[in-house]
Amino acid sequence: MIALKLAYRNLVGAGIRTWLNVFVLSIAYVLIIYFNGLMSGWNREARRDTINWEIANGQYWQKDYDPYDPFSFNDSHSAIPSVFNSKIDEGKIVPILISEATIYPEGRIQSIVLKGISTNQKILKLPTYELNVEIAEIPGIIGKRFSKNTNLKKDDLVTVRWRDANGTFDAAEIRIISVFNCNVPTVDNGQIWIPLDDLQKMKQMPDEATILVNGDELKVNSEIVGWVYKDIEFLVMDITKIIKTKRIGSSFFYIIILALAMLAIFDTQVLSIFKRQKEIGTYVAMGMTRKQVVTLFTVEGAFHAVLAAIVGAIYGIPILAYVAKIGFKIPEGSDDMGLAMADVIYPFFSLMLIVSTIILVFLITTIVSYLPARKISKMEPTDAIKGKIQ
Repeated sequence: MIALKLAYRNLVGAGIRTWLNVFVLSIAYVLIIYFNGLMSGWNREARRDTINWEIANGQYWQKDYDPYDPFSFNDSHSAIPSVFNSKIDEGKIVPILISEATIYPEGRIQSIVLKGISTNQKILKLPTYELNVEIAEIPGIIGKRFSKNTNLKKDDLVTVRWRDANGTFDAAEIRIISVFNCNVPTVDNGQIWIPLDDLQKMKQMPDEATILVNGDELKVNSEIVGWVYKDIEFLVMDITKIIKTKRIGSSFFYIIILALAMLAIFDTQVLSIFKRQKEIGTYVAMGMTRKQVVTLFTVEGAFHAVLAAIVGAIYGIPILAYVAKIGFKIPEGSDDMGLAMADVIYPFFSLMLIVSTIILVFLITTIVSYLPARKISKMEPTDAIKGKIQ
């Protein structure tokens, strides 16, 4: 307690020098929490949107299906296992058939992916109910990104060409029934969604599918011959890795701020020990051990982190609360990165994030404060009182 009282008194007595160090260190607190909270918020939203729009509670993939190899789509299909029929009838599993195709918007040629899905499904947020229309053409829905890239709009007609199971090319007209707004590019970019029955007839693949989306929260059967089960963690692995990389990249910015604050505290400690040698000698002469004096100066330096946390909370809590409420608007064009990204990301500041940041900064500050304080253990009391430097 004596060390704490002396440390606090000495810090307050140092005046503006102390508060400048505290303010810079408080900025490091706020920036670390903000950037990590932004990444956490993005991760939460990306996972939630991907689950709601694309993967639900996991997927069964036909054994030859490779989402990164469009040339494999025409071969990655199989008859839907009979064990899933009851689940499909109950609406707990949604079959999707995937095919490579070509469209000709405005006289141009563009490769796309055709995806057939049940129009009555309710597992995914895709507005497939809009495909329940009676028209001469094949009904289709597209996402806003694909609409922008191809200039296709609601009620537009587009010619599509595909190759069926026998390798024969065929073509038909697709009428765009709706353009949906989705934050997940993997259900939007370069693809048209049509009724599953229509695509099965077009491809001459009755009762076949490429993937089966599982909406059942119960334990799944992962041992189906010819099919491979992919759980949620596997399906969101790309998002997790990219956000982790982004988190590491953004950390360099606040590491620089933290390093500047630590440098200021280190210099302050060195200067303090240089100017207060007589005081140090007096402490030792009065009976304090060198270890106790080192502890005093270390605590004094570490107090910067405590005061910085208080100062940071005074202006940081209102700022971070406001940012968490209004969110961070993503610049236009960022949604073309291939990641699930909403127009506005709302940071998520968890208690663990705040506490871990405070502990991290406190430990670093304590270590930086201790390094120059070690010199005290080598000082002789008589020389220190005389103001001699060793």
